[in-house]
Amino acid sequence: MSLFKSASLVSLLTLASRITGLVRELLMASAFGASALTDAFNVAFRIPNLLRRLFAEGAFSQAFVPVLAAAREKEGDDATRQMVDQIATVLAWALTLTCVLGVAGAPVLVWAMASGLQQSPHGFEAAVFMTRWMFPYIGFMSFVALSAGILNTWKHFAVPAATPVLLNVAMIAAAGWGAPWFKTLGIEPIYAMVGGVLLGGTLQLAVQIPALRRLGMLPRIGLRWATLRAAWAHPGTRRVTTLMLPALLGVSVAQISLLINTQIASHLTTGSVSWLTYADRLMEFPTAMLGVALGVVLLPQLAAARAADDGVRYSNLLDWGLRLVVLLAVPCAVALLTFARPLVATLYHYGAFSSTDVQQTTVALMGYGAGLLGLIAIKVLAPGFYARQDIKTPVKIAVVVLALTQLMNLVFVPYLAHAGLALAIGLGAMVNALWLLIGLIRRGAYTPSAGWARFALQVLAASALLAVYLMWLAARVDWVALQAHALQRVGLLALAVLGAALVYFVSLTLAGVKLRQFVRK
Repeated sequence: MSLFKSASLVSLLTLASRITGLVRELLMASAFGASALTDAFNVAFRIPNLLRRLFAEGAFSQAFVPVLAAAREKEGDDATRQMVDQIATVLAWALTLTCVLGVAGAPVLVWAMASGLQQSPHGFEAAVFMTRWMFPYIGFMSFVALSAGILNTWKHFAVPAATPVLLNVAMIAAAGWGAPWFKTLGIEPIYAMVGGVLLGGTLQLAVQIPALRRLGMLPRIGLRWATLRAAWAHPGTRRVTTLMLPALLGVSVAQISLLINTQIASHLTTGSVSWLTYADRLMEFPTAMLGVALGVVLLPQLAAARAADDGVRYSNLLDWGLRLVVLLAVPCAVALLTFARPLVATLYHYGAFSSTDVQQTTVALMGYGAGLLGLIAIKVLAPGFYARQDIKTPVKIAVVVLALTQLMNLVFVPYLAHAGLALAIGLGAMVNALWLLIGLIRRGAYTPSAGWARFALQVLAASALLAVYLMWLAARVDWVALQAHALQRVGLLALAVLGAALVYFVSLTLAGVKLRQFVRK
């Protein structure tokens, strides 16, 4: 399967995940709005998610996938299978301990994440209660990350990419049926979402098992202390652990930034955490469909090219990924900056979600949009370092960017409130991506191919026409006033998106961009 087809498959399945995720957020916005309890749920759900990104999809994946790809390239499948068993054993023991500590320390975790919730005692207590129940979710997702690393290395992308849909379906069921049922029982309805999260985590892990069994790569986990000691002594485990330490610091930087932002948002107007969460959900469409899809496909390919000492293929892979990022991320950023209000109004403005919530979510989304190109480019550039088993460089860059982001928070938040937090993240991502790019070029790992200047001008010209079209359409229709005409508003948005795609891609074609070259690559 070609890179483009692999990336397209992952992107389409990710689109399904994001659509169901959007339905989930829409139902939550309609049922619960933006209140102290929704802030409490978002904080409680963010704690295991933070640790998941920190340990599972973050540091662990960044260390595990390059080692796995290199082992398969150099040592063959049998040795790789044995290494996976040892790593899975250590992971299982570590996760058991983490979950026990997390449940016991939930009050401290909630206070560290969002002490501002204490403005509403009921909100703080609810966050602690939900954190305790949802904390085992990190265990499910860490093993999902292990499975995804194996399947992606074997170029089986479908199951890992489709897995997140199951979480969203479980949470949709919780919001649509569980919450009303809890209400009839006299239980706080938002607690139903906790059950949805746990069910979703169970389903996500369960679907990995048949796929791994078909490959003969289903890990065998040792439950005895002697087995753990042997697993810890395995060279593959030691190599992953060694790489995880700097990776952990690097991912920690991003998560520390998220923690600080959540802490700041919890002290702002009630609903600020939720407004940022709703905006983040929309921003995840382009970042996941493009950035995550490319990162998933490129990392094992880059690691294999590096293991084979094929520098030309390595550079060409990065060049293709970056061109695709510019081609698709620039118009998405334009759309978020010029068409945010219609998007938010059409997707969220129902039930308990007020016109004020629309406005506050809109400005947060625009803040994220300012750095969308950087947020997506990092997903391609960082694997360029991980594949070389160089995790220290991205870490050093991330630490500096964290400090820069917090300085921007000091400037922006007093004037822009929660939107300032989003803007600081976006601009910090732009700095991070540029720094990573310069680092790869200076190391000789990446040499941009000919024609970049012309390509960039073509994309900018087409994006300028797109911006004019979207600004005209945003001003032409009162999207908030159409709340009572939901189908009409959805239909108008669909036509607007179709028109935007036509304007952009027809403009690119007329400017001389050959779109087929991306497919052939």
